[in-house]
Formats: sequence, C-alpha cells, structure tokens
Amino acid sequence: MDTAFFNFVAHRILKKMRRLLVLGLICSCLMAYSQNDRINALADKFASELNPLYVDLHQNPELSFMEFKTAKKMAVLMRNLGFEVTEGVGGNGVVGVFMNGEGKTIMLRTDMDALPIEEKTGLTYASKIITKDVNGEEVPAMHACGHDMHMTVWYGTLKTLIELKDQWSGTILAIAQPAEEVSGGSIAMINDRLFKRFPVPDYALAYHVSASLPAGTIGYYPGPIFAGVNSIDIDIYGVGGHGALPHTTIDPVVIAAQTVLNLQTVVSREINPFNPAVVTVGSIHGGSKHNIIPDHVKLQLTVRFFTDEVFDQIKEALHRIPKGIALAAGVPEDKLPVVTISNEFTPPVSNNPDLVMKGVENMKDILGTERVNQVDPATVGEDFGKYGRTEENIPIALFWLGSVNHDKYKDHIENGTILPGLHNAKYAPDYYPTFKGGVSAMTKTVLDLFNN
Repeated sequence: MDTAFFNFVAHRILKKMRRLLVLGLICSCLMAYSQNDRINALADKFASELNPLYVDLHQNPELSFMEFKTAKKMAVLMRNLGFEVTEGVGGNGVVGVFMNGEGKTIMLRTDMDALPIEEKTGLTYASKIITKDVNGEEVPAMHACGHDMHMTVWYGTLKTLIELKDQWSGTILAIAQPAEEVSGGSIAMINDRLFKRFPVPDYALAYHVSASLPAGTIGYYPGPIFAGVNSIDIDIYGVGGHGALPHTTIDPVVIAAQTVLNLQTVVSREINPFNPAVVTVGSIHGGSKHNIIPDHVKLQLTVRFFTDEVFDQIKEALHRIPKGIALAAGVPEDKLPVVTISNEFTPPVSNNPDLVMKGVENMKDILGTERVNQVDPATVGEDFGKYGRTEENIPIALFWLGSVNHDKYKDHIENGTILPGLHNAKYAPDYYPTFKGGVSAMTKTVLDLFNN
C-alpha cells in the first residue's frame, strides 16, 4: 500500500473517531442535563402538590408506638403509587415494594413518630394536639424533630422515581418506620423478619433534617455520622444514719459525688482523644431530709460513642470506678454498687463511605457543589444504624437535610441569632426549599445507584 494513501485513510478514520467521541460526550452531557432538569421540575411541581400533606402531618402528630393514623396515611400514599404494601410490620411499620424489572434493590426509609412537646412556633398550622402516650397519660404532641418533613420528602422522592420509572430498573423497598424517637421502631421491624419477608436491599438511604444547615443543602459524613447511645443506672449503697453523726455511717451521697467526678476521667484520661465519646450523669437521687444520711443513691447516665470498642471501654470503666470508690469508703462486699447497662441500645449510624461519596457525587451534580458539604459527626442518636448491623450486612447512608430559612440562617451567621434546635418547641423547617433540595438530591442518587 502506498504510504501517502495509508496516511490519508488513517487520518480519515481518526477524524471520524474523534467526531463520534465528541458527539458521544455531547449526548451524554445533554442526557445528564435533561435528567437533572426533569428531576428538578418534578420536585418543584410536587413541592406545591404535597404541601397540604405536610401541613396535615404537622397538625396531626402521633407519639412513638402510637402512629396508627399516620401509618394508614403512608400505606394509602404508597398504594396510590402502585406499591405492594404490607402494614403492621413491627407494630405500626409499613413496607412498600415496587418492582420495575431486573436490577438492584434500594431501601428508602422515613420515620413517623412525634415528640411530647407543646408547639410554640406560631405557625398558622401549628399542632394543637393533646393525646395519650403509651402509659395513658395526656400530653401535647409536636413534630419537633422534623419527621413530618421526612415523610413528605420521602413520599415526594418515591413519587418522582415512579414518574421516572422509564429511566431505571430494579426494586424500591420503601419503609415507613415507627418509634424512632425511642429507638424501638427499627429493631421491631427487623425482629418482625423485615429482611426475610421482603427483598434484601443492596443499599439503604435516609435523611434527617438539620436545624443548623440552610434549607435545601445537604450535610454528609463518610463514616459514623451519629453516635451510639445507651442509658445506664448505677445504684450506690452505704450505711445510713443521723446527719449529725456522719462517723457512724458510710455516706452514699459522698460516694456518689466522687463517682460523678471520677466518671469524667473516662473520656478525658482513658479514651483515645481521636475517638469521641460522652459520659453524662443526667440524674442523681438520694435521701429524704436535711439531717438524714440515706443508705441508697441512684445515678442515671447517658453515654455516646462511635465505635463498639469505645463502648466496651466505657462499660468496663463504669463497673470499675464506682466499685473502687465504694471499697475505698469501706462499703462491705455485699453492698457494692450495682451497674445496670441496657441491652437495648442504639448503635452508631455507621455510614458506608463508598455509598456516601457516590451519593455526594450525584447530589453535587444536581444541587451544585456549594450546597453539599461535609459536616462533623453528631453525638445525637438515630436508630437507622440498626439496619446496617443485621446479618445481611446492608450498606447504609444517612444524610443531613438542611431546613433553616435562608434569611434566618444569614442572621444567625452575621449576628449570632440563636436557631431553634431539634426537639425545640419553636423548631420549624422551611418547607419549600427543604422539600425541593431533598427530593432532587435523593432522586438523583437513587437513579445513579440503579443504573450503575
């Protein structure tokens, strides 16, 4: 073959390949743009359409394990979208399954319960509910932790995904969970054979509203984002007697006081400073009168941790320290402190780093880089972490969903104005930007997980 002719043919082939490559890149960009555009348009449309749902949920809160009407509403909403729905899973839990061909199974979870708080937001649709708790006592109720927003964003995401079902293939496992506030709902559903009766998810995703991030922004952490939580009771005994004759007693109040102070060294002197932990004595009760030394004092503690190893370290110290102080005070062996550690604890929400960063990539693509930011872990508890600790070893990712009105957030940054936090009687998310950002970001993430 003539060299010049060969070069000519090769040049034409390379030129055509370059053209095809450029066209492919242009088509990919147009497809991505049109998908984002369509997601955002649906999020905007559903924000208005579902506002009455949000108002209804906000005005009609139900407490933990009492979410009877709320669960019915979630079941009806999912059935209207074509989900196969099962009610009464783990109490008031609702499970919806939507199969759309072959592919991965992705779990989207919302919680439903409210708190026994009297609302003081001043909203026109504020809750005025007075209800009975599980003990039969009448208490106010309020969605002071944003679960009404969780449900509305969750349903908006499901609705958007069904509208876009031509763009994905797989199965959605939608979970409406009871009793998150008391850390009982997720384990109740798991113990009711959640992952034996329904498809096992390849991924599990959830939001929690943030009372410190601007509405519609996302906060993420590629690791343990929420702490593990447990409650501990310590019963300290002594020998009671007359307050004027302390030498004839072994004073459990003094032992308790020394115990409270020495427990502070667990975090400050025993745990690696790079492993966050909290040991808080929240309650101390003992005695009945000014001049009587009691024979019993009770301490109630909460502990927070991000790894099982740190939790084990805390438990060992909680047994050792009170016992050592009691022995030093001369307490006999049969009256040493009794430490009771609950077996039903809330584990850390240990986000799967790869899943988080895959979500972050998609969320930045649709919301913009400036609206998706890494945050520090928080020492609050959330029982979503239990879904990632079953034998199925499901990768989980929980994201903060910013909910603070932008003007109020700006005033907070510039003037130090205090923002009402979660579980505060004045907390209220800014509905429209929170909904739009949450639905767009989660929908984009789920579509990518299905298609990749």
